[in-house]
Amino acid sequence: MDEKEVFGFGLMRLPLLDEKDESSINQELVNEMVDYYMDHGYNYFDTSYAYHNGQSEAAFKKAVSDRYPRESFRIADKMPTWLLTNEEDNQKYFDEMLERCGVDYFDNFFIHNINDAWLPLAENANTFDFIEKVKVEGKAKRIGFSLHAKPEVLEKVLEEHHIFDFVQLQLNYVDWDDEMLSASKCHEICVEHGLSIFVMEPIKGGTLVNLPEDVDKMLKDANPDVSAANWALRFAASQENVEIVLSGMNSMDQMIDNVNTFTDFKPLTDDETELLHVASAKVRENIPIPCSYCKYCVEHCPSGIPIPDFFHLYNFDHQIPNFNNTFNYNILAQAYTKASDCTECGECMEYCTQKLEIPEYMKKVAGKFEGN
Repeated sequence: MDEKEVFGFGLMRLPLLDEKDESSINQELVNEMVDYYMDHGYNYFDTSYAYHNGQSEAAFKKAVSDRYPRESFRIADKMPTWLLTNEEDNQKYFDEMLERCGVDYFDNFFIHNINDAWLPLAENANTFDFIEKVKVEGKAKRIGFSLHAKPEVLEKVLEEHHIFDFVQLQLNYVDWDDEMLSASKCHEICVEHGLSIFVMEPIKGGTLVNLPEDVDKMLKDANPDVSAANWALRFAASQENVEIVLSGMNSMDQMIDNVNTFTDFKPLTDDETELLHVASAKVRENIPIPCSYCKYCVEHCPSGIPIPDFFHLYNFDHQIPNFNNTFNYNILAQAYTKASDCTECGECMEYCTQKLEIPEYMKKVAGKFEGN
């Protein structure tokens, strides 16, 4: 693995001038971070139509495409799947993204966030055919999609569409053995299909740098000279077929630490990997709703509530507050049923393998995302 290829600058969590305003990007600091990143031999940027309330692409243009020759950098962007209403929308948004980024082609282009709710939108808009077309035209050098779904969805998409160069997965040492996210299984499927893997959330939105005390001590005792982020990034980059590991940085200190991690990169040893599996179990102990995602409850819910999906969002919000969690909840609620539609009949509890008080947890979910 060439360390110069594996470290990508994710433009989802850029530094802000006003922490309450996602669009108030600190452009001066972004420019400085880009310069440091490029000066150290890295050149891969990942953005989206949605990031920073639509301002991430503009920040990229100001920091990169307006200041560096096109051949010196690579840019990845993503089709806003949730906005697609018809086939014509594909070209409309694609052209708008090119303009926003200040480029005439994308190095990598994604269908953004394939999941149960948004996959039908991409299919109905013929987005799979569209991204294949822009690749043939040279407007996108390589094509793929980002996944926020279970392995079954990944397998379905790859079996039905043989057009992809890569898949972007949420992959980190906590999600690796998670029964819902099944990052290890998704990784295995991509390897079986011979696809490159682009890693998002290697630090789980900051969770893996804000570790419980005992976990932090465990890692420091093993290697006092590296950061918690170093452990997480090296885990992701050490996996088979991983081409790019994205890191969303909002300070120069984070940038410097990440550059140090990938310069003279050292893959995890077997002992270090085992240590992270132990750390992962301890981190998961702090998850508020210990759902195993067996889905037996869903099969017996008269209201059709996607119980495990709501529990996952609630847990994720506990770890990463305000990370588009309410937005994602509303998408699921529109596609299925709201948490507040729970009638407290208790039928689900008879089938819960974890013996959870599901109706009580549903109240917490509704309180968090519906304000009830």
